[in-house]
Amino acid sequence: MSHLNLPYQNELVNLIDVNQKHYLKKQSANLLDWDLTARQVCDLELLLNGAFSPLQGFMSEADYLSVVTNMALSNGVLWPLPICLDITDEFAKKITLGDSIALRDPEGVVLAILEINSKWMPDKEVEAQKVFGTTDEVHPAVDYLFNKAGDWYLGGHIKGIELPTHYDYKALRDTPKQLRDKFEKVGWQNIVAFQTRNPLHKAHQELTFRAAKDAQANLLIHPVVGMTKPGDIDHYSRVRCYEHVLKYYPEQTTALSLLPMAMRMAGPREALLHAIIRKNYGCSHIIIGRDHAGPGKNSEGKDFYGPYDAQELFKKHQSELGIKMIPFQKVSYVPEKSEYLPSNEISPEMATEDISGTELKRRLRQGLEIPTWFSYPEVIKELRKTKPARHKQGFTVFFTGLSGSGKSTIANALLVKLLEMGDRPVTLLDGDIVRKNLSSELGFSKEHRNLNIERIGFVASEITKNRGIAICAPIAPYEKTRRQVRELINGYGGYIEVFVNTPLEECERRDRKGLYAKARAGIIKEFTGISDPYEIPDEPELVIPTLETSPDNAAHKVILKLEQLGYIK
Repeated sequence: MSHLNLPYQNELVNLIDVNQKHYLKKQSANLLDWDLTARQVCDLELLLNGAFSPLQGFMSEADYLSVVTNMALSNGVLWPLPICLDITDEFAKKITLGDSIALRDPEGVVLAILEINSKWMPDKEVEAQKVFGTTDEVHPAVDYLFNKAGDWYLGGHIKGIELPTHYDYKALRDTPKQLRDKFEKVGWQNIVAFQTRNPLHKAHQELTFRAAKDAQANLLIHPVVGMTKPGDIDHYSRVRCYEHVLKYYPEQTTALSLLPMAMRMAGPREALLHAIIRKNYGCSHIIIGRDHAGPGKNSEGKDFYGPYDAQELFKKHQSELGIKMIPFQKVSYVPEKSEYLPSNEISPEMATEDISGTELKRRLRQGLEIPTWFSYPEVIKELRKTKPARHKQGFTVFFTGLSGSGKSTIANALLVKLLEMGDRPVTLLDGDIVRKNLSSELGFSKEHRNLNIERIGFVASEITKNRGIAICAPIAPYEKTRRQVRELINGYGGYIEVFVNTPLEECERRDRKGLYAKARAGIIKEFTGISDPYEIPDEPELVIPTLETSPDNAAHKVILKLEQLGYIK
Protein backbone atom coordinates (compact mmCIF):
# COMPACT_ATOMS: atom_id res chain seq x y z
CA MET A 1 0.00 0.00 0.00
CA SER A 2 1.04 3.59 -0.54
CA HIS A 3 2.11 5.81 2.31
CA LEU A 4 -0.03 8.50 3.85
CA ASN A 5 2.94 10.86 4.16
CA LEU A 6 1.26 13.40 1.89
CA PRO A 7 0.93 17.17 2.29
CA TYR A 8 -1.88 18.04 4.64
CA GLN A 9 -5.20 18.70 2.96
CA ASN A 10 -6.37 22.19 3.86
CA GLU A 11 -9.96 22.69 4.89
CA LEU A 12 -12.02 22.52 1.72
CA VAL A 13 -14.17 25.44 2.85
CA ASN A 14 -11.04 27.57 3.00
CA LEU A 15 -10.27 26.84 -0.63
CA ILE A 16 -13.40 28.71 -1.69
CA ASP A 17 -13.45 32.49 -1.57
CA VAL A 18 -16.45 34.55 -0.48
CA ASN A 19 -17.63 35.25 -4.02
CA GLN A 20 -17.52 31.57 -4.95
CA LYS A 21 -19.42 30.64 -1.79
CA HIS A 22 -22.11 33.13 -2.74
CA TYR A 23 -22.24 31.61 -6.23
CA LEU A 24 -22.50 28.05 -4.85
CA LYS A 25 -25.28 29.00 -2.47
CA LYS A 26 -27.15 30.57 -5.37
CA GLN A 27 -26.52 27.46 -7.47
CA SER A 28 -27.75 25.16 -4.69
CA ALA A 29 -31.21 26.74 -4.85
CA ASN A 30 -31.71 25.06 -8.24
CA LEU A 31 -30.43 21.64 -7.18
CA LEU A 32 -32.09 18.60 -5.71
CA ASP A 33 -31.68 18.61 -1.92
CA TRP A 34 -30.49 15.79 0.29
CA ASP A 35 -31.15 16.26 4.02
CA LEU A 36 -28.17 14.82 5.85
CA THR A 37 -28.56 12.40 8.74
CA ALA A 38 -26.67 13.03 11.99
CA ARG A 39 -23.98 10.56 10.94
CA GLN A 40 -23.65 12.10 7.48
CA VAL A 41 -23.23 15.57 8.98
CA CYS A 42 -20.29 14.23 11.01
CA ASP A 43 -18.73 12.58 7.95
CA LEU A 44 -19.19 15.71 5.85
CA GLU A 45 -17.58 17.92 8.49
CA LEU A 46 -14.46 15.74 8.59
CA LEU A 47 -14.34 15.76 4.78
CA LEU A 48 -14.66 19.54 4.72
CA ASN A 49 -12.16 20.32 7.46
CA GLY A 50 -9.45 17.95 6.21
CA ALA A 51 -9.59 15.40 9.04
CA PHE A 52 -10.39 12.72 6.43
CA SER A 53 -7.50 13.79 4.19
CA PRO A 54 -6.64 12.61 1.56
CA LEU A 55 -10.37 12.12 0.82
CA GLN A 56 -11.90 15.10 -0.96
CA GLY A 57 -15.42 13.76 -1.13
CA PHE A 58 -17.56 10.71 -0.56
CA MET A 59 -15.96 7.56 -1.98
CA SER A 60 -16.60 6.29 -5.49
CA GLU A 61 -17.69 2.71 -6.01
CA ALA A 62 -14.14 1.77 -7.04
CA ASP A 63 -12.68 3.23 -3.85
CA TYR A 64 -15.46 1.67 -1.76
CA LEU A 65 -14.87 -1.83 -3.14
CA SER A 66 -11.13 -1.48 -2.70
CA VAL A 67 -11.52 -0.27 0.91
CA VAL A 68 -13.95 -3.05 1.81
CA THR A 69 -11.76 -5.75 0.29
CA ASN A 70 -8.19 -4.44 0.58
CA MET A 71 -8.38 -1.67 3.21
CA ALA A 72 -6.96 0.80 0.69
CA LEU A 73 -8.26 3.33 -1.82
CA SER A 74 -8.14 2.35 -5.48
CA ASN A 75 -4.87 4.31 -5.83
CA GLY A 76 -3.28 2.11 -3.16
CA VAL A 77 -3.35 4.59 -0.26
CA LEU A 78 -4.21 2.95 3.06
CA TRP A 79 -7.78 3.67 4.15
CA PRO A 80 -9.67 1.34 6.51
CA LEU A 81 -13.39 2.26 6.45
CA PRO A 82 -15.96 3.22 3.78
CA ILE A 83 -17.04 6.86 3.78
CA CYS A 84 -20.02 6.99 1.41
CA LEU A 85 -23.27 8.93 1.26
CA ASP A 86 -26.14 6.48 1.74
CA ILE A 87 -29.51 7.47 0.25
CA THR A 88 -32.98 6.00 -0.07
CA ASP A 89 -34.24 4.06 -3.06
CA GLU A 90 -36.77 6.81 -3.73
CA PHE A 91 -34.06 9.51 -3.88
CA ALA A 92 -31.78 7.30 -5.99
CA LYS A 93 -34.42 7.15 -8.72
CA LYS A 94 -34.32 10.94 -9.09
CA ILE A 95 -30.61 11.29 -9.86
CA THR A 96 -28.12 10.17 -12.50
CA LEU A 97 -24.35 10.28 -12.79
CA GLY A 98 -23.10 13.78 -13.46
CA ASP A 99 -25.82 15.44 -11.40
CA SER A 100 -25.04 17.74 -8.50
CA ILE A 101 -27.06 17.80 -5.29
CA ALA A 102 -27.18 20.22 -2.36
CA LEU A 103 -26.29 18.69 1.01
CA ARG A 104 -28.26 20.31 3.80
CA ASP A 105 -28.13 19.98 7.58
CA PRO A 106 -31.29 19.15 9.58
CA GLU A 107 -32.15 22.86 9.77
CA GLY A 108 -32.01 23.22 5.97
CA VAL A 109 -28.68 25.05 5.78
CA VAL A 110 -26.74 24.07 2.65
CA LEU A 111 -23.25 22.92 3.67
CA ALA A 112 -21.86 21.61 0.39
CA ILE A 113 -22.58 20.56 -3.16
CA LEU A 114 -21.85 16.97 -4.16
CA GLU A 115 -20.89 16.36 -7.79
CA ILE A 116 -22.01 12.76 -8.29
CA ASN A 117 -19.58 10.52 -10.13
CA SER A 118 -20.68 7.19 -8.68
CA LYS A 119 -23.99 5.60 -7.71
CA TRP A 120 -24.44 1.98 -6.71
CA MET A 121 -26.28 -0.50 -4.56
CA PRO A 122 -23.78 -2.10 -2.16
CA ASP A 123 -23.78 -5.68 -0.97
CA LYS A 124 -24.29 -4.91 2.70
CA GLU A 125 -23.72 -8.50 3.83
CA VAL A 126 -20.26 -8.42 2.28
CA GLU A 127 -19.55 -4.95 3.69
CA ALA A 128 -20.53 -6.02 7.20
CA GLN A 129 -18.46 -9.20 7.12
CA LYS A 130 -15.37 -7.63 5.56
CA VAL A 131 -15.33 -4.33 7.44
CA PHE A 132 -16.76 -5.28 10.84
CA GLY A 133 -15.99 -9.01 10.78
CA THR A 134 -19.61 -9.92 11.54
CA THR A 135 -23.22 -9.73 10.37
CA ASP A 136 -24.49 -9.82 13.96
CA GLU A 137 -26.92 -6.92 14.36
CA VAL A 138 -25.96 -6.48 18.00
CA HIS A 139 -22.95 -4.66 16.55
CA PRO A 140 -24.14 -1.01 16.35
CA ALA A 141 -22.56 -0.38 12.94
CA VAL A 142 -24.05 -3.56 11.48
CA ASP A 143 -27.43 -2.62 12.90
CA TYR A 144 -27.07 0.84 11.31
CA LEU A 145 -25.98 -0.68 8.01
CA PHE A 146 -28.84 -3.19 7.79
CA ASN A 147 -31.68 -1.26 9.41
CA LYS A 148 -31.02 2.47 9.09
CA ALA A 149 -28.69 3.22 6.19
CA GLY A 150 -30.11 3.81 2.72
CA ASP A 151 -30.00 1.10 0.07
CA TRP A 152 -27.90 3.16 -2.36
CA TYR A 153 -24.52 4.86 -2.05
CA LEU A 154 -23.31 8.02 -3.75
CA GLY A 155 -19.75 9.11 -4.34
CA GLY A 156 -18.27 12.28 -5.73
CA HIS A 157 -16.25 15.44 -5.23
CA ILE A 158 -17.50 17.95 -2.65
CA LYS A 159 -17.59 21.70 -3.04
CA GLY A 160 -17.74 23.02 0.50
CA ILE A 161 -19.81 26.07 1.38
CA GLU A 162 -19.58 26.12 5.17
CA LEU A 163 -18.87 23.85 8.10
CA PRO A 164 -21.77 22.62 10.26
CA THR A 165 -22.68 25.10 13.00
CA HIS A 166 -22.00 24.14 16.61
CA TYR A 167 -23.26 26.30 19.43
CA ASP A 168 -21.49 24.33 22.17
CA TYR A 169 -17.88 24.46 23.30
CA LYS A 170 -16.78 26.66 20.40
CA ALA A 171 -13.37 27.33 21.96
CA LEU A 172 -12.67 23.58 21.96
CA ARG A 173 -13.72 22.85 18.37
CA ASP A 174 -10.56 23.04 16.26
CA THR A 175 -10.14 22.05 12.64
CA PRO A 176 -6.95 20.10 11.86
CA LYS A 177 -5.25 23.22 10.50
CA GLN A 178 -6.28 25.30 13.51
CA LEU A 179 -4.90 22.71 15.91
CA ARG A 180 -1.66 22.30 13.93
CA ASP A 181 -1.25 26.08 14.01
CA LYS A 182 -1.79 26.09 17.80
CA PHE A 183 0.84 23.38 18.25
CA GLU A 184 3.30 25.33 16.13
CA LYS A 185 2.64 28.54 18.03
CA VAL A 186 3.39 26.99 21.43
CA GLY A 187 6.31 24.94 20.10
CA TRP A 188 4.78 21.47 20.53
CA GLN A 189 6.44 18.96 18.19
CA ASN A 190 5.74 15.54 19.69
CA ILE A 191 2.07 15.17 20.56
CA VAL A 192 0.35 12.06 21.91
CA ALA A 193 -3.34 11.79 21.05
CA PHE A 194 -5.76 10.06 23.40
CA GLN A 195 -8.97 8.89 21.73
CA THR A 196 -11.91 8.52 24.10
CA ARG A 197 -15.71 8.39 24.20
CA ASN A 198 -15.96 7.96 27.98
CA PRO A 199 -15.29 10.18 31.00
CA LEU A 200 -11.74 10.14 32.38
CA HIS A 201 -10.94 8.75 35.82
CA LYS A 202 -7.70 8.52 37.77
CA ALA A 203 -6.52 5.41 35.90
CA HIS A 204 -6.90 7.24 32.58
CA GLN A 205 -5.02 10.25 33.90
CA GLU A 206 -2.16 8.02 35.06
CA LEU A 207 -2.14 6.09 31.78
CA THR A 208 -2.10 9.17 29.55
CA PHE A 209 0.42 11.03 31.69
CA ARG A 210 2.82 8.07 31.59
CA ALA A 211 2.35 7.65 27.84
CA ALA A 212 3.19 11.29 27.13
CA LYS A 213 6.13 11.23 29.55
CA ASP A 214 7.61 8.07 28.02
CA ALA A 215 7.31 9.55 24.52
CA GLN A 216 8.73 12.89 25.72
CA ALA A 217 5.65 14.50 24.25
CA ASN A 218 2.73 16.71 25.07
CA LEU A 219 -0.75 15.25 25.40
CA LEU A 220 -3.87 15.94 23.34
CA ILE A 221 -7.09 14.67 24.89
CA HIS A 222 -9.23 14.32 21.77
CA PRO A 223 -12.68 12.95 22.64
CA VAL A 224 -15.34 12.08 20.08
CA VAL A 225 -18.38 14.35 20.40
CA GLY A 226 -20.25 13.16 17.33
CA MET A 227 -22.01 9.81 17.31
CA THR A 228 -20.65 7.14 19.66
CA LYS A 229 -22.02 3.86 20.97
CA PRO A 230 -25.74 3.86 21.88
CA GLY A 231 -26.09 4.29 25.63
CA ASP A 232 -22.90 6.34 26.06
CA ILE A 233 -22.94 9.36 28.34
CA ASP A 234 -23.86 12.55 26.48
CA HIS A 235 -20.96 14.65 25.30
CA TYR A 236 -21.97 17.73 27.31
CA SER A 237 -21.46 15.83 30.56
CA ARG A 238 -18.26 14.23 29.29
CA VAL A 239 -16.71 17.53 28.22
CA ARG A 240 -17.40 18.99 31.66
CA CYS A 241 -15.61 15.96 33.12
CA TYR A 242 -12.62 16.43 30.79
CA GLU A 243 -12.36 20.08 31.79
CA HIS A 244 -12.27 19.08 35.46
CA VAL A 245 -9.53 16.51 34.87
CA LEU A 246 -7.29 18.91 32.91
CA LYS A 247 -6.19 20.64 36.11
CA TYR A 248 -4.67 17.39 37.39
CA TYR A 249 -2.06 17.39 34.61
CA PRO A 250 1.09 19.52 34.89
CA GLU A 251 0.53 23.01 33.49
CA GLN A 252 1.26 23.63 29.79
CA THR A 253 1.55 19.91 29.04
CA THR A 254 -1.97 18.95 27.99
CA ALA A 255 -4.61 20.25 25.60
CA LEU A 256 -8.27 19.41 25.08
CA SER A 257 -9.97 19.54 21.68
CA LEU A 258 -13.20 17.95 20.40
CA LEU A 259 -13.62 15.65 17.42
CA PRO A 260 -17.03 15.72 15.65
CA MET A 261 -16.76 12.16 14.40
CA ALA A 262 -19.38 9.44 13.92
CA MET A 263 -17.77 6.30 15.33
CA ARG A 264 -18.49 2.93 13.76
CA MET A 265 -17.08 0.91 16.67
CA ALA A 266 -15.16 -1.07 14.05
CA GLY A 267 -12.36 -2.21 16.34
CA PRO A 268 -9.03 -2.77 14.55
CA ARG A 269 -9.99 -1.01 11.33
CA GLU A 270 -11.30 1.98 13.22
CA ALA A 271 -8.07 2.21 15.19
CA LEU A 272 -6.29 2.89 11.90
CA LEU A 273 -8.80 5.58 10.99
CA HIS A 274 -8.30 7.20 14.40
CA ALA A 275 -4.58 7.28 13.67
CA ILE A 276 -5.04 8.86 10.23
CA ILE A 277 -7.30 11.53 11.69
CA ARG A 278 -4.86 12.35 14.51
CA LYS A 279 -2.00 12.58 12.04
CA ASN A 280 -4.04 15.12 10.11
CA TYR A 281 -4.51 17.03 13.36
CA GLY A 282 -0.73 17.18 13.78
CA CYS A 283 -0.12 14.40 16.30
CA SER A 284 3.01 12.25 16.24
CA HIS A 285 1.70 9.44 18.50
CA ILE A 286 -1.62 7.87 19.42
CA ILE A 287 -2.56 5.65 22.35
CA ILE A 288 -4.22 2.42 21.18
CA GLY A 289 -5.99 0.66 24.01
CA ARG A 290 -7.26 -2.82 24.73
CA ASP A 291 -10.24 -3.60 22.48
CA HIS A 292 -9.81 -0.16 20.92
CA ALA A 293 -13.14 1.08 19.44
CA GLY A 294 -14.75 -2.25 20.24
CA PRO A 295 -18.54 -2.39 20.67
CA GLY A 296 -18.52 -5.00 23.43
CA LYS A 297 -20.11 -8.44 23.21
CA ASN A 298 -22.01 -10.11 20.40
CA SER A 299 -25.34 -11.94 20.60
CA GLU A 300 -23.53 -15.00 21.98
CA GLY A 301 -21.89 -13.06 24.80
CA LYS A 302 -18.42 -13.03 23.22
CA ASP A 303 -16.32 -9.96 22.42
CA PHE A 304 -16.54 -8.89 18.78
CA TYR A 305 -12.78 -8.30 18.69
CA GLY A 306 -9.82 -9.64 20.62
CA PRO A 307 -8.29 -7.32 23.23
CA TYR A 308 -5.12 -6.74 21.21
CA ASP A 309 -6.43 -7.08 17.63
CA ALA A 310 -6.27 -3.32 17.07
CA GLN A 311 -2.69 -3.10 18.32
CA GLU A 312 -1.60 -6.00 16.09
CA LEU A 313 -3.20 -4.49 12.98
CA PHE A 314 -1.65 -1.12 13.80
CA LYS A 315 1.83 -2.67 14.01
CA LYS A 316 1.45 -4.04 10.48
CA HIS A 317 0.66 -0.61 9.04
CA GLN A 318 2.54 1.79 11.31
CA SER A 319 5.09 2.76 8.65
CA GLU A 320 2.30 3.59 6.18
CA LEU A 321 0.36 5.57 8.74
CA GLY A 322 3.21 7.91 9.58
CA ILE A 323 2.16 8.11 13.23
CA LYS A 324 3.50 6.01 16.10
CA MET A 325 1.44 3.80 18.38
CA ILE A 326 1.70 3.80 22.15
CA PRO A 327 0.04 0.54 23.19
CA PHE A 328 -2.27 0.67 26.17
CA GLN A 329 -1.04 -1.00 29.35
CA LYS A 330 -3.75 -1.69 31.88
CA VAL A 331 -3.15 0.22 35.09
CA SER A 332 -4.56 -0.87 38.45
CA TYR A 333 -4.71 0.73 41.85
CA VAL A 334 -2.26 -0.74 44.34
CA PRO A 335 -3.44 0.08 47.91
CA GLU A 336 -0.11 -0.63 49.59
CA LYS A 337 1.54 2.04 47.42
CA SER A 338 -1.52 4.30 47.17
CA GLU A 339 -0.96 4.73 43.46
CA TYR A 340 -1.80 3.35 40.04
CA LEU A 341 0.75 1.09 38.40
CA PRO A 342 0.87 -0.54 34.94
CA SER A 343 0.48 -4.29 34.85
CA ASN A 344 4.17 -4.91 34.09
CA GLU A 345 5.14 -3.18 37.36
CA ILE A 346 2.76 -5.14 39.58
CA SER A 347 4.23 -8.25 41.19
CA PRO A 348 2.02 -11.30 41.85
CA GLU A 349 1.93 -10.71 45.62
CA MET A 350 0.61 -7.16 45.27
CA ALA A 351 -3.10 -6.67 45.91
CA THR A 352 -4.91 -4.52 43.36
CA GLU A 353 -8.29 -2.85 43.12
CA ASP A 354 -10.36 -2.00 40.04
CA ILE A 355 -13.88 -0.88 39.28
CA SER A 356 -15.30 -1.96 35.93
CA GLY A 357 -17.56 0.21 33.81
CA THR A 358 -20.48 -2.03 34.67
CA GLU A 359 -19.75 -1.75 38.39
CA LEU A 360 -19.42 2.03 38.15
CA LYS A 361 -22.83 2.26 36.47
CA ARG A 362 -24.31 0.04 39.19
CA ARG A 363 -22.93 2.26 41.94
CA LEU A 364 -24.14 5.40 40.22
CA ARG A 365 -27.57 3.87 39.59
CA GLN A 366 -27.97 2.79 43.21
CA GLY A 367 -26.43 5.91 44.71
CA LEU A 368 -23.57 3.94 46.28
CA GLU A 369 -20.20 5.31 47.32
CA ILE A 370 -17.45 5.56 44.70
CA PRO A 371 -14.00 5.43 46.33
CA THR A 372 -11.71 8.44 46.07
CA TRP A 373 -8.89 6.29 44.66
CA PHE A 374 -11.04 5.58 41.58
CA SER A 375 -12.02 9.05 40.37
CA TYR A 376 -12.08 12.75 41.06
CA PRO A 377 -14.89 14.29 43.13
CA GLU A 378 -15.77 16.76 40.37
CA VAL A 379 -16.13 13.92 37.84
CA ILE A 380 -18.30 11.83 40.15
CA LYS A 381 -20.53 14.85 40.76
CA GLU A 382 -21.04 15.29 37.02
CA LEU A 383 -21.76 11.60 36.51
CA ARG A 384 -24.31 11.52 39.30
CA LYS A 385 -26.23 14.18 37.38
CA THR A 386 -26.43 11.90 34.34
CA LYS A 387 -27.05 8.70 36.29
CA PRO A 388 -29.37 9.48 39.18
CA ALA A 389 -30.55 6.65 41.39
CA ARG A 390 -33.18 4.55 39.61
CA HIS A 391 -36.05 5.83 41.73
CA LYS A 392 -35.25 9.31 40.40
CA GLN A 393 -34.91 8.30 36.74
CA GLY A 394 -37.59 8.44 34.10
CA PHE A 395 -38.74 5.14 32.64
CA THR A 396 -41.02 3.61 30.02
CA VAL A 397 -43.34 0.66 30.49
CA PHE A 398 -43.88 -0.81 27.03
CA PHE A 399 -46.82 -3.21 26.73
CA THR A 400 -46.92 -5.43 23.63
CA GLY A 401 -49.38 -8.09 22.56
CA LEU A 402 -52.10 -8.99 20.08
CA SER A 403 -55.08 -6.78 19.40
CA GLY A 404 -57.62 -7.54 22.12
CA SER A 405 -55.03 -8.99 24.49
CA GLY A 406 -55.86 -6.46 27.21
CA LYS A 407 -52.89 -4.12 26.86
CA SER A 408 -54.93 -0.92 27.03
CA THR A 409 -56.96 -2.07 30.01
CA ILE A 410 -53.87 -3.00 32.01
CA ALA A 411 -52.09 0.18 30.92
CA ASN A 412 -54.98 2.30 32.19
CA ALA A 413 -54.98 0.44 35.51
CA LEU A 414 -51.23 1.01 35.81
CA LEU A 415 -51.66 4.68 34.95
CA VAL A 416 -54.03 5.16 37.89
CA LYS A 417 -51.73 3.35 40.34
CA LEU A 418 -48.73 5.46 39.29
CA LEU A 419 -50.75 8.68 39.45
CA GLU A 420 -51.75 7.76 42.99
CA MET A 421 -48.05 7.69 43.95
CA GLY A 422 -47.61 11.20 42.52
CA ASP A 423 -43.80 11.39 42.52
CA ARG A 424 -43.37 11.77 38.73
CA PRO A 425 -45.58 12.88 35.81
CA VAL A 426 -47.15 9.95 33.93
CA THR A 427 -48.22 9.85 30.27
CA LEU A 428 -50.19 7.08 28.58
CA LEU A 429 -49.39 6.49 24.89
CA ASP A 430 -52.12 4.03 23.94
CA GLY A 431 -51.98 2.56 20.45
CA ASP A 432 -55.40 3.81 19.32
CA ILE A 433 -54.86 7.28 20.83
CA VAL A 434 -51.47 7.64 19.14
CA ARG A 435 -52.96 6.49 15.84
CA LYS A 436 -55.57 9.22 16.07
CA ASN A 437 -53.38 12.10 17.23
CA LEU A 438 -49.85 11.33 16.06
CA SER A 439 -50.09 8.91 13.13
CA SER A 440 -53.47 9.57 11.53
CA GLU A 441 -51.99 9.60 8.03
CA LEU A 442 -50.42 6.15 8.38
CA GLY A 443 -51.88 2.92 7.11
CA PHE A 444 -51.25 -0.61 8.35
CA SER A 445 -48.45 -1.80 6.08
CA LYS A 446 -45.37 -3.15 7.79
CA GLU A 447 -43.49 0.06 6.96
CA HIS A 448 -46.23 2.25 8.44
CA ARG A 449 -46.63 0.09 11.53
CA ASN A 450 -42.91 0.31 12.18
CA LEU A 451 -43.02 4.08 11.69
CA ASN A 452 -45.88 4.34 14.17
CA ILE A 453 -43.90 2.41 16.80
CA GLU A 454 -40.82 4.54 16.13
CA ARG A 455 -42.90 7.65 16.78
CA ILE A 456 -44.22 6.21 20.00
CA GLY A 457 -40.67 5.31 21.00
CA PHE A 458 -39.43 8.83 20.27
CA VAL A 459 -42.14 10.47 22.37
CA ALA A 460 -41.54 7.96 25.17
CA SER A 461 -37.80 8.65 25.05
CA GLU A 462 -38.40 12.39 25.46
CA ILE A 463 -40.68 11.74 28.45
CA THR A 464 -38.10 9.36 29.94
CA LYS A 465 -35.24 11.80 29.31
CA ASN A 466 -37.09 14.43 31.31
CA ARG A 467 -37.56 11.95 34.17
CA GLY A 468 -41.22 11.29 33.62
CA ILE A 469 -43.03 7.98 33.16
CA ALA A 470 -44.30 6.84 29.76
CA ILE A 471 -46.77 3.97 29.43
CA CYS A 472 -47.00 2.61 25.88
CA ALA A 473 -49.60 0.09 24.72
CA PRO A 474 -49.30 -0.60 20.97
CA ILE A 475 -49.40 -4.03 19.32
CA ALA A 476 -45.73 -3.62 18.22
CA PRO A 477 -45.57 -7.00 16.45
CA TYR A 478 -41.94 -6.91 15.26
CA GLU A 479 -39.01 -7.75 17.52
CA LYS A 480 -36.53 -5.62 15.56
CA THR A 481 -38.60 -2.47 15.98
CA ARG A 482 -39.15 -3.15 19.68
CA ARG A 483 -35.40 -3.57 20.09
CA GLN A 484 -34.76 -0.22 18.39
CA VAL A 485 -37.19 1.47 20.77
CA ARG A 486 -35.49 -0.21 23.74
CA GLU A 487 -32.07 1.03 22.62
CA LEU A 488 -33.38 4.55 22.14
CA ILE A 489 -35.01 4.77 25.57
CA ASN A 490 -32.23 2.98 27.45
CA GLY A 491 -30.00 5.94 26.67
CA TYR A 492 -32.19 8.14 28.88
CA GLY A 493 -33.62 5.92 31.60
CA GLY A 494 -35.43 2.66 32.26
CA TYR A 495 -37.24 0.44 29.79
CA ILE A 496 -39.56 -2.33 30.98
CA GLU A 497 -41.12 -4.50 28.29
CA VAL A 498 -44.33 -6.29 29.29
CA PHE A 499 -45.64 -9.06 27.07
CA VAL A 500 -49.42 -9.35 27.48
CA ASN A 501 -49.77 -13.04 26.67
CA THR A 502 -53.30 -13.76 25.51
CA PRO A 503 -54.11 -16.67 23.14
CA LEU A 504 -55.33 -15.69 19.68
CA GLU A 505 -58.69 -17.43 20.14
CA GLU A 506 -59.33 -15.43 23.32
CA CYS A 507 -58.42 -12.18 21.56
CA GLU A 508 -60.93 -13.06 18.83
CA ARG A 509 -63.59 -13.84 21.44
CA ARG A 510 -63.07 -10.45 23.10
CA ASP A 511 -63.11 -8.54 19.81
CA ARG A 512 -65.91 -5.98 20.14
CA LYS A 513 -65.01 -4.17 16.90
CA GLY A 514 -65.17 -7.27 14.71
CA LEU A 515 -61.64 -6.72 13.40
CA TYR A 516 -60.62 -10.36 13.50
CA ALA A 517 -63.75 -11.41 11.60
CA LYS A 518 -63.00 -8.83 8.92
CA ALA A 519 -59.39 -10.01 8.76
CA ARG A 520 -60.40 -13.65 8.32
CA ALA A 521 -62.85 -12.58 5.60
CA GLY A 522 -60.01 -10.77 3.82
CA ILE A 523 -61.57 -7.36 4.29
CA ILE A 524 -58.65 -6.14 6.45
CA LYS A 525 -55.25 -6.96 4.95
CA GLU A 526 -52.02 -7.62 6.88
CA PHE A 527 -53.78 -8.03 10.22
CA THR A 528 -51.52 -9.09 13.08
CA GLY A 529 -52.13 -12.68 14.17
CA ILE A 530 -54.16 -13.56 11.05
CA SER A 531 -52.42 -12.53 7.84
CA ASP A 532 -49.32 -11.00 9.42
CA PRO A 533 -47.15 -12.49 12.17
CA TYR A 534 -46.76 -11.40 15.76
CA GLU A 535 -43.19 -12.02 16.93
CA ILE A 536 -43.25 -13.05 20.60
CA PRO A 537 -40.71 -11.02 22.65
CA ASP A 538 -37.45 -12.82 23.33
CA GLU A 539 -36.66 -11.50 26.80
CA PRO A 540 -39.37 -9.22 28.19
CA GLU A 541 -38.99 -7.97 31.74
CA LEU A 542 -42.46 -9.32 32.53
CA VAL A 543 -44.99 -11.72 30.99
CA ILE A 544 -48.65 -11.39 31.98
CA PRO A 545 -50.92 -14.37 31.16
CA THR A 546 -54.29 -12.62 31.07
CA LEU A 547 -56.42 -15.80 31.21
CA GLU A 548 -55.39 -16.18 34.83
CA THR A 549 -54.78 -12.56 35.80
CA SER A 550 -57.26 -9.69 36.27
CA PRO A 551 -56.32 -6.23 34.94
CA ASP A 552 -55.93 -4.91 38.49
CA ASN A 553 -53.69 -7.81 39.46
CA ALA A 554 -51.70 -7.42 36.24
CA ALA A 555 -51.08 -3.74 36.97
CA HIS A 556 -50.01 -4.71 40.50
CA LYS A 557 -47.50 -7.19 39.02
CA VAL A 558 -45.99 -4.36 36.98
CA ILE A 559 -45.73 -2.21 40.12
CA LEU A 560 -43.93 -5.04 41.93
CA LYS A 561 -41.53 -5.43 39.00
CA LEU A 562 -40.81 -1.69 39.03
CA GLU A 563 -40.11 -1.87 42.77
CA GLN A 564 -37.86 -4.89 42.27
CA LEU A 565 -35.87 -3.02 39.59
CA GLY A 566 -35.61 0.06 41.81
CA TYR A 567 -37.61 2.50 39.67
CA ILE A 568 -40.17 3.16 42.39
CA LYS A 569 -39.99 2.98 46.18
